[in-house]
Amino acid sequence: MAERAKNTGKSKQRAIVVPDMGRLQPQARELEEAVLGALMLEKDAYSIVSELLKPECFYEKAHEMIYGAIVDLAVSQRPIDMLTVTEQLKKRGELDAVGGPFYISQLTSRVASSAHIEYHARIIAQKYLARELISFTALVQNKAFDETIDVDDLMQEAEGKLFEISQRNVKKDVTQINPVIKDAIELLEKAANQKEGLSGLRTGFTALDKITSGWQNSDLVIIAARPAMGKTAFVLSMAKSMAVNHNIPVALFSLEMSNVQLVNRLIVNVCELPGEKIKSGRLEKYEWEQLNFKLKDLYDAPIFVDDTPSLSVFELRTKARRLVREHGIKCIIIDYLQLMNASGMTFGSREQEVSTISRSLKGLAKELNIPIIALSQLNRGVESRQGVEGKRPQLADLRESGAIEQDADMVCFIHRPEYYKITEDERGNSLIGLAEIIIAKHRNGATGDVRLRFKNEYAKFMNVDEDIAIKEFSSGMNADEPMPPIPPAGVDFLNVESSSEVPF
Repeated sequence: MAERAKNTGKSKQRAIVVPDMGRLQPQARELEEAVLGALMLEKDAYSIVSELLKPECFYEKAHEMIYGAIVDLAVSQRPIDMLTVTEQLKKRGELDAVGGPFYISQLTSRVASSAHIEYHARIIAQKYLARELISFTALVQNKAFDETIDVDDLMQEAEGKLFEISQRNVKKDVTQINPVIKDAIELLEKAANQKEGLSGLRTGFTALDKITSGWQNSDLVIIAARPAMGKTAFVLSMAKSMAVNHNIPVALFSLEMSNVQLVNRLIVNVCELPGEKIKSGRLEKYEWEQLNFKLKDLYDAPIFVDDTPSLSVFELRTKARRLVREHGIKCIIIDYLQLMNASGMTFGSREQEVSTISRSLKGLAKELNIPIIALSQLNRGVESRQGVEGKRPQLADLRESGAIEQDADMVCFIHRPEYYKITEDERGNSLIGLAEIIIAKHRNGATGDVRLRFKNEYAKFMNVDEDIAIKEFSSGMNADEPMPPIPPAGVDFLNVESSSEVPF
């Protein structure tokens, strides 16, 4: 007893529980035999299980080879029965390995019909998924004990592999049309109740909203341009309008610049002060007053910024789910897609990785039922083309992967002719200070071009008519008669060094 009392007084070391791996893996041999037998007896049995089962779902190697032969027959649209399966196994050189014609005949004799084949197939698929998870967790466990492996890298790899397993096995059941019609009517009524007739989120750009009806839930929108066209300025102008003017919570993932650099650009945009003055802090008295007056709009705005460098698509999924759950985020903006990665998964090329990223973003938009807007770079093909029309971006210019075009519900290009020294259009109209938003792909609507005003010094996009109204208003103002003074706000962070890239 004394010894026991002595022991209880000591601090106990936490025990590490290691799963018992000395057990048989999940399997259902009898059901595998029943399913294979039913497939060779019933004409339409394969169509019932084709989406549920793959050859590797079968635990017995012989059963995996037999099902592989059945798949070969189905793909080539040939009959599936005991004789054709035997012949196909013979062609594959696997007949003896599965037990010969005798074993094939035994399978068909052990089942009377395919009445319960779907139920049996689902059990086999579940056993396979359980085996996959066991192998996955065992691998992660072994690597976790290896002190030479970085834990952050291991977590990325584990998340990537788990995502891969879930994508291979998750199936969505079909839905009868009635509830879908109800959802569609509700969206229609919601749009009808709005003055502008918008069914999606307002961008703040009137002409763009007329074509798109706003950004739609579950859509993946790609906004692409060559460097210096103002991609970041465009989404910041849009995010400001959505969050400040319409109180729509927006999340902005910036892979290229820090939070402070991004906020500095947002301050330039909102306060309409030159970027160089914001960087240096050398503002006139009336400019400080202007900054304090307009900056109050940004305080408490529902804008959430994340500047994680080299963000993986799996990190994004985790963070996006939490933002939607905790802050009610209605739109996610990513700046920009080519800086993302899919760490934890193996790819033969960068194009395959970008394809996985774009496909994952589309899947995330559907899962969260919000629009995801991803900026993208264009390749250099634009620069090599000649003429006014030659400088306009095309879908083929999307950098690194054609899958971006395929996965996106909408692809928009930002084009500023002035950047290429093109100052007039074919009719002689001035193009100075104008930008075109080219809607090149619109899965659920019309394509077209929208003209916006771009103020380079303020890194700001605005409606053309809005720019005219501001000019009329400002023409009556005198720099010697500044806005009414506002009590000083905290502005020390404005002196933090920002990116020198121009335009913003």
